[in-house]
Amino acid sequence: MDFQMASFITSGLLVIIGLYGVFFVDNVLKKIIALEFLGNGVNLALITIGYNGRIVPIKLPGVSFEVFAKESAYPLTHALVLTNIVIEASMLAVMLGVSIILYKKYKTLKSSVILKED
Repeated sequence: MDFQMASFITSGLLVIIGLYGVFFVDNVLKKIIALEFLGNGVNLALITIGYNGRIVPIKLPGVSFEVFAKESAYPLTHALVLTNIVIEASMLAVMLGVSIILYKKYKTLKSSVILKED
């Protein structure tokens, strides 16, 4: 099994675990962790698509531009993943803040109990 196939299988497992946690787990914190699994699975799939067995898309000294352009990995997916990591960090902070507020109000993090009380 080559590196890309193993990476695609890992990203698929992360996405499946994340989807299971989001839809079938009752705890809010576990749902947040499942969302992180889902996001990391998508990021890994994007990196794997852009990698394509080439060098890292960073211009190093001593490498001519023609060689760099010919042999570097596709940089758009790397830029998308970096943007997604920043957005995920912000969303994680907001979700954890909301979960703290929910726990203070309802004294539990079970989503079935929280949804019944409103």
